[in-house]
Amino acid sequence: MPRASSILAATTLAGIAASVWLFLDNRSLRAELSDRPIPALADAPKPVDKPPSIAPKPSAPATSVAERPSLPATKDESRMERRQRRTEELGATFGRLEGETDAEYRARVMPMVTLGLVTQRLKLAEMRRVAEEKAKITPAQSAELDKAFAKVYDEAIDYTNKAIGDGQLSPYERNVAGWLDYAGGLGGILTNANGQIGKILDPGQQKAMSEAGFEWGEYLGVNAPWENLKPPPPRPK
Repeated sequence: MPRASSILAATTLAGIAASVWLFLDNRSLRAELSDRPIPALADAPKPVDKPPSIAPKPSAPATSVAERPSLPATKDESRMERRQRRTEELGATFGRLEGETDAEYRARVMPMVTLGLVTQRLKLAEMRRVAEEKAKITPAQSAELDKAFAKVYDEAIDYTNKAIGDGQLSPYERNVAGWLDYAGGLGGILTNANGQIGKILDPGQQKAMSEAGFEWGEYLGVNAPWENLKPPPPRPK
């Protein structure tokens, strides 16, 4: 497996994982803020009526301002504790709940996957449009590319489903060795797409798109229909 293929797949997985972690971190932050009590505001002193001019009364002593309540102390997490907590959050969010059907899992999880990738997909779609204009790629060529990519996506999804079913990719544990092995195979699938691209675009067009800063491997990795993945097996007991 070429080293570039592994780097490409690892970068793609890192982008997808980053989207997942951003979702989890934002959710944790919102939960933490919602659990904190709202500091009580000190009652404003009541306005004092102006005393009659003929018989002024001594002014009342100033009302003291209530002390600002302190927030509850939070326990500092070590790096290992934070890693363990996030692994548990990952399993609770993307693992199969007890008794959960495939349809229920998809309805719960897949919208989050789409939400995590939508920004990057829109960004890469615009980059592709600009690069294709610079490379003078025709609409017919662009449609032919999309048709070829459909087969690449099918292969990537089938490969990933097998890795999930075999436990190589698991939301319940940190299997770094398995992730890297999976990344190498995914890199090979994405790299093989270059052969299909070479049958549609001439070398000058491919060079023009590359010089425009566009990378097909990144585009394919983000735009694969990860929403079509099969749910993972139940959590091991």
